[in-house]
Amino acid sequence: MPNLRQLEYLVALADTLHFRRAAERTNTTQPTLSEQLKALEERLGTQLVERGGSRIVITPVGEQVVAIARRMLRDAQEIRSISSGSNGLSGLVRIAVPQTIGPYLFKHAAPLLQQSYPNLQLNLREDTAQKLPRGLEEGQFDLIILPGPVRAAEIVTVPLFREPLMLTVSNKHPFAASGSIRLKDLKGQQVLTLAQGHYLHESVQPLCAEAGATLRYDFEGTSLDMLREMVIMGLGITFMPGLYAARELVSDPAVRVVKIADRSMHRTVFMGWRKSSARQEAFLDMAEFFRRVARSIPEIAHIEASS
Repeated sequence: MPNLRQLEYLVALADTLHFRRAAERTNTTQPTLSEQLKALEERLGTQLVERGGSRIVITPVGEQVVAIARRMLRDAQEIRSISSGSNGLSGLVRIAVPQTIGPYLFKHAAPLLQQSYPNLQLNLREDTAQKLPRGLEEGQFDLIILPGPVRAAEIVTVPLFREPLMLTVSNKHPFAASGSIRLKDLKGQQVLTLAQGHYLHESVQPLCAEAGATLRYDFEGTSLDMLREMVIMGLGITFMPGLYAARELVSDPAVRVVKIADRSMHRTVFMGWRKSSARQEAFLDMAEFFRRVARSIPEIAHIEASS
């Protein structure tokens, strides 16, 4: 029988299709990973990976083995979770967050995590929000935090907080001088956002349709920092998540955050975990921890108090 470490190597290679990145993900060397995969193939008596120059292909049999390996690794993690103690949150917890939330939420949460959970070993990973539910289902993560909700039968989600979306313009834009506008003033404005499929895009799209603004598809940002630079260049205006705006925009003289007097925009941020997890109560406790953290952030506290 293959060992769990070999299966972990195989899954990492299937996810990355790159030996070096798979080795980095599994904290090993590339030669060790390659040797262990060859040993796995010899033990199973079949080819799992096609190695051709820089191109990596998982064979049809390999795909079947990968699917089983994911389940085995997920179950093994559940065993470790149970054995680490079900009373309180301790041991290894793997949390995944999107880039638009992670750095800005954990700036406030990180100092309190060790204090609240002294026996917690946290593994934090960033990925795009669209990939997080699948990664959770496949056992790559234990918890995910993302805008939502998540529509997946095997995932439990609970709301954490509502995050404002803040109109952001260049300091040379006509809106910058007023500091406050009405929704109708957006008519005819060129609005920038992240590419289709991002939660931010889906949040902004209906507002643009209602106000008569034009959502630009020829200039779509790949990150919040890129959106800011496009706004500064005068390519349009945008809506920024409140956590990012509070940390990155307040001190930037090149942009202004403008209030829409007759409309409050926000997105709801959720935490999710697998229904099959043995740590339901502990994860509910951690969700309440993040709610308390959110209530200590002025931008979040303001919108929660107004609801």
